[in-house]
Amino acid sequence: MTMSVTTEELRRCAASERFRAALDIPKEAELEFTLLGQGEYNINYVFTHPVTGKRLVLRLNTGSQMHLADQIGYEYRALRLLEGSGRTPRAYYVDGSRELIDEGLLVMEFLPGRPLDYDADLELAAECLADIHKMPWQASDLICPDDPLEAMLDECRQMAGAYLHAPQGERRVKAALERFLDRAARRMRSDVLMPRCIINTELNSGNFLINGPGPGNYLIDWEKPILGEAAQDLGHFLAPTTTLWKTDVLLSAEQKERFLGRYLSRRPDLAPELLRRRTAEYETMTCLRGISWCAMAWVEYQSPDRPIKNEETCRKILTYLDAGFLDWLWDGYFA
Repeated sequence: MTMSVTTEELRRCAASERFRAALDIPKEAELEFTLLGQGEYNINYVFTHPVTGKRLVLRLNTGSQMHLADQIGYEYRALRLLEGSGRTPRAYYVDGSRELIDEGLLVMEFLPGRPLDYDADLELAAECLADIHKMPWQASDLICPDDPLEAMLDECRQMAGAYLHAPQGERRVKAALERFLDRAARRMRSDVLMPRCIINTELNSGNFLINGPGPGNYLIDWEKPILGEAAQDLGHFLAPTTTLWKTDVLLSAEQKERFLGRYLSRRPDLAPELLRRRTAEYETMTCLRGISWCAMAWVEYQSPDRPIKNEETCRKILTYLDAGFLDWLWDGYFA
C-alpha cells in the first residue's frame, strides 16, 4: 500500500493561515493527525480541535471517478445540502485549490459508530436512507442524468472499456464483460422514472455508521452523489456485489423485502410496486457496475504510479473477475 501524502505536507497544510482561520484554530496550537482510513481515491485523517475538543476528519482527495475538476468541492456541496437530515457528517471547510497540498481537502465532523451488520441492521439502514432521500435538492448543482439507468450503463461501458482495450486483459474476462453489457442494454428500460432525490450511489456496509435504534445512524463517504431515483441506492445496497465487498453476506429474498418494507414505511409518498420494480432493475445494473469497476481498477492497479493501492481491494477485484463468480452473476441476474 502506498501513501501519497507526507507528514510534512500535513503539517504545512495545518499551519496555513486560511486553514486555521476557517476552523478557528489558534495559531500556536499543535495539531496531530492520525490515519483513519483510505479508499481508492481518498485518504482520511482524524484530529482533535484544540479549543472545542471535537474530533474532526481531514479528507484528502487524490482523484475523481466522476471526472470532475473540483471533486472535493462537489462532495462538500452535497454534504451541505444533506446537513438537515442528521444522517451525514457536517462539512466545515473545503479547499480544492491544491495550493497548500497536492490534493483537494475537506474538513468535516467525525461521527461515531460501527460498520453496518446486514443481519442485524437492515431496518436501521432503511430508515437512514429514507431520511436522506427526503431532503430537498432544488438549489443544488449535483449531476442529474436524464435517464439514471442509461447513465449507469454508459458508466459501465466506459469502465469496462479500460479492460477491453488493455492488451494484458484476459480473453475470457473480456468476453464476459461484452456479454453482460449486451444483455443489460437489451433488458434495460426506463418507461417510468421515480421522483428525483439526492442519492449516494456507493452503499457498502463500511459507509454506514451504526449506533443502535434511533436517529443516530449515519451514511458517510459522499464522493459520488447525484440527483437520481431512490431505487438506485436501494438496488446498490441490496446487490450481491455490494454485500460481498466488505463482508461474506448474501441477502435472502425475505431480508430484501424486510428492508424495502421499512423504507416504504417512511416514504408513503412513493408507489410501492414501482419502487420494487425499479430497485430490482438497479440491483441488476449494480452487479454489472461492480464487475465493470473491478475490470477498470485491475487495469489501474497494473500501473506503478497509482497513488493508492489497497491490498484488500485487490483481492476482491480478482474474486469478482473470477470465471466462477462471473458465471454465478450471469445465472442469477442476467440469464
